[in-house]
Amino acid sequence: MLRQMLSGKIHRVTVTEACIDYEGSITIDSALLKGAGILPYEKVLIANLHNGSRIESYAIPAPAGSGVICLNGGAAKHGRAGDTLIIMTFGVYSEKELKGHKPKVVYVDARNRIVKKK
Repeated sequence: MLRQMLSGKIHRVTVTEACIDYEGSITIDSALLKGAGILPYEKVLIANLHNGSRIESYAIPAPAGSGVICLNGGAAKHGRAGDTLIIMTFGVYSEKELKGHKPKVVYVDARNRIVKKK
């Protein structure tokens, strides 16, 4: 049996901007992507803790250390600057792959800088 499991998570980032005039996606500081094991253009689930919105999009890298979290296109309708998000990716794993599986989790400060990794 295959199971869909959390593979990476960026916990409690702060939206820095929302740009409606864009094709779509979420722009994320590359250091956060790397820390959570999220690849550029990988599908992400975005949970907005301020309004309860949960949307799917894809990750676009921003310069490392920039702290950028920008909701683009239609995603900009689901949040605004200052909102807190949890950004997640999932993978499909066999029972054998699940032994010892742990997602990569990144925790950040108020400026979207990594303070802890799991």
